[in-house]
Amino acid sequence: MIWLTWRQFRVRAVTATAALAAFAALLGATGPHLVSLYDASGLNGCQGASNCQHLADNFLLQLYGSYGVLYSLAVAAILLAPAIIGLFWGAPLIAAELETGTTALAWNQSITRTRWLTIKLAITGLSAMTVTEALSLMQAWWAAPIGRAVGYGGNDGTVALGRWNAFVFASHGITPLGYAAFAFTLGVTAGALIRRTTSAMAVTVAIFAFVQIAVPLWIRPHLFPPSHTVVSVTSLQRISMSQQGGRFGYDKFTIEALSLPGQPGAWPIASGAVNPAGQPVGLAPAACSTQAIMVSPSFLTCLASHGIREAITYQPASRYWVIQWIETGGFLAVALALVGYCYRRLARRQA
Repeated sequence: MIWLTWRQFRVRAVTATAALAAFAALLGATGPHLVSLYDASGLNGCQGASNCQHLADNFLLQLYGSYGVLYSLAVAAILLAPAIIGLFWGAPLIAAELETGTTALAWNQSITRTRWLTIKLAITGLSAMTVTEALSLMQAWWAAPIGRAVGYGGNDGTVALGRWNAFVFASHGITPLGYAAFAFTLGVTAGALIRRTTSAMAVTVAIFAFVQIAVPLWIRPHLFPPSHTVVSVTSLQRISMSQQGGRFGYDKFTIEALSLPGQPGAWPIASGAVNPAGQPVGLAPAACSTQAIMVSPSFLTCLASHGIREAITYQPASRYWVIQWIETGGFLAVALALVGYCYRRLARRQA
């Protein structure tokens, strides 16, 4: 049975191996030059937060263009790998057998349905997890200089994505293992239920896409009760700000903190300006509305002089790996539950 399963799976295995080899060759060819750029940036021996951030910004600006595209493509490949596996490895596993009628022969031989499913799930599922995590580890090795520059506060708006970014979090660490296991078993379960490969593939991609959107928006930020703090608007190093002009200047404004002063690596979940009483505020004092340069230091200084501060809801940096383990464990638990359902489904068909 193991030999038969391998013969059925070998084309996909060879394709996945070739894709991994091409991915490794591309990253291996460009990685040394990326490291040399980092070594020449002066970040290895930088002193002082402001100086390091300046050097990090300069380093990241050098990567604009081909390196930025390669970084984005690598992250996209890791994010798409579980979905592709669920579509082409998971959904046909049972559905294709039922469609072609080969189960009538396979399930009436000396091999039980339980053993048949166990071998298929073990070989294909472990391969799916291995391929996805291998992609993630290779990209993490290649992007290590970028990650260190981001850790120094560098930001160029293209490759400078922090580790809490929804795309980066799901494609680094151990979470790719959980996503791969979930996508694969989701496809297998859809195939067992629907019994049509094409329909199972459609259901798999729809559910998996919804989960990839729902988890970073509604689940991941609340796996732990978030922390809260209030800081001066002039202490914010990375912000996203918009202002709406009135007759004599900028009357309305919003400030979103992209980092937390004094806590590198923290994850700002929500933020907004508050008045001295702690109430949300979006209307600039009359004395500040004439500061006509958007996001100018003078405008922020004026807001601070009137007691306006920034309230930030965040997850501390120390919770990063804990949340990685919890999220991965959750997906693995769901994957095991789906596998258990598939066993029960096949047992009922036998009865």
